[in-house]
Amino acid sequence: MTSVPVLGNGDIWSAEDALEMVRRTGCDGVVVGRGCLGRPWLFTDLAAAFAGSDERVTPGLREVASVLRRHAEYLVDFYDGDELRGCRDIRKHIAWYLKGFPAGSTVRNQLALVDSLAALDELIATMDLDAPWPGEPAEGPRGRAGSPRVVALPENWLRGRELDDAQRAQVAQAELSVSGG
Repeated sequence: MTSVPVLGNGDIWSAEDALEMVRRTGCDGVVVGRGCLGRPWLFTDLAAAFAGSDERVTPGLREVASVLRRHAEYLVDFYDGDELRGCRDIRKHIAWYLKGFPAGSTVRNQLALVDSLAALDELIATMDLDAPWPGEPAEGPRGRAGSPRVVALPENWLRGRELDDAQRAQVAQAELSVSGG
């Protein structure tokens, strides 16, 4: 047993994914990467889930658009007021923010070319800001998503953990599939 906290990493797209990783691996916590792209409220969900709550943040399009707009403002500030540079940078985030929402291909294409905060505001104003959280279509992978990977734990990491024979066999098989035997 180690006294160093072990963190699980990979494919954390929701609070449920994080809880499942902790349950299956016994890790002490999780690291979130691409799962928060366009979903900064995921951290609120994670905190609630680890505190035992089933409540999740499900913002409607109005709130998502507001967060997107604020993100764009932060980027402009980060680039010392260079609005074009900040707007170019927000472009890659727009699809993640709008994932699952009804925005239409024309608006999405125009958003991918946005070059000013005013243009961003105009395009946001054309969307149905009363659209509710789309649920499942808004969930899942973001960013570059390759094929799923099998979880591999360090050798002997589970020794001394409470696992039955079937679980030990499953872990052994997972290690074989990534280590080559």
